[in-house]
Amino acid sequence: MTVKVQGVVAARKGAPVELMSVLVPDPGPAEALVRVQACGVCHTDLHYREGGIGDDFPYLLGHEAAGVVQAVGGDVADVAPGDFVILNWRAVCGHCRACARGRPWYCFATHNASQKMTLEDGTPLSPALGIGAFAEQTLVAAGQCTKVNPAIKPEVAGLLGCGVMAGIGAAINTGGVSRGDSVAVIGCGGVGDGAVLGASLAGARTVIAVDVDDRKLEWARGFGATHAVNSRETDPVAGIRELTGGFGADVVIEAIGRPETYRQAFYARDLAGTVVLVGVPTPEMQLDLPLLDVFGRGGALKSSWYGDCLPSRDFPMLVDLHLQGRLPLQKFVSETIGIDQVEEAFAKMSRGEVLRSVVTF
Repeated sequence: MTVKVQGVVAARKGAPVELMSVLVPDPGPAEALVRVQACGVCHTDLHYREGGIGDDFPYLLGHEAAGVVQAVGGDVADVAPGDFVILNWRAVCGHCRACARGRPWYCFATHNASQKMTLEDGTPLSPALGIGAFAEQTLVAAGQCTKVNPAIKPEVAGLLGCGVMAGIGAAINTGGVSRGDSVAVIGCGGVGDGAVLGASLAGARTVIAVDVDDRKLEWARGFGATHAVNSRETDPVAGIRELTGGFGADVVIEAIGRPETYRQAFYARDLAGTVVLVGVPTPEMQLDLPLLDVFGRGGALKSSWYGDCLPSRDFPMLVDLHLQGRLPLQKFVSETIGIDQVEEAFAKMSRGEVLRSVVTF
């Protein structure tokens, strides 16, 4: 039976979000209905509101979420009603050419729910990243549900559904940070601090946080940064080189997604070092680099998709590390808010006042 819930909707490009009634159908084959318990306010949701990702308005926002499975449709074996799950936006198909080559984290055919959630007048909604979790209940593909230990708090668990996982994975999975490495992270919001935490967890000897905001740099120290560079006051390339014996960092993670900061990352790495782009650019951005420098500096220039994570592998492992006291995910939660406070949370995020505001139900 279709259920009616309250959801946060971006009805028009650039307009403030609205709390509207949303109709959620019963799950069909390979689908799951999830009662959302917590959902982080991620910058990607603001990108949707601003039309930076697409123009399929209206959008049902929210995607960084955790909750309890209420019901499943046919052909669902991996989750069942009552399971506590983290929602993910890359439901691995298991059959595409990436999956067939043993690289499912690159799955080229990820899938979402087949049915649409709608407004009361029947207008179909586009769920953010196929999830739409700023709502009391949401309909997703069953493969988007990753079962984890229910001992973790929902407001902490949900963060692994996007930003924090993207940052940790950029360091560990994409960047391949290992013991003794030097790492620089440019941009210390939620994703950047996730990268700082991932580098520290992997055993990096030196972890350099770079940002224009001293408050964010102090937050980064709390996640394991050994050094901080305020790039308003110090040239970040020179600062990173000075802290790495003049060579540059083994791995530089760019967590902003702008051409100027990417250039900084490119020139702040050591010879044969690695640059990881995990910040999301906007469509009009262009990058200009001397091709001779690309060749002459060697190494690798990588993009990190969702931290190159495999949810079924990474989410339970990271939850266990958190429950063991080895992964302080709770430090990312700046505040918990109601579903009617998302627009205010966007403003706080834009001003750099929070790492994560988390909607709780």
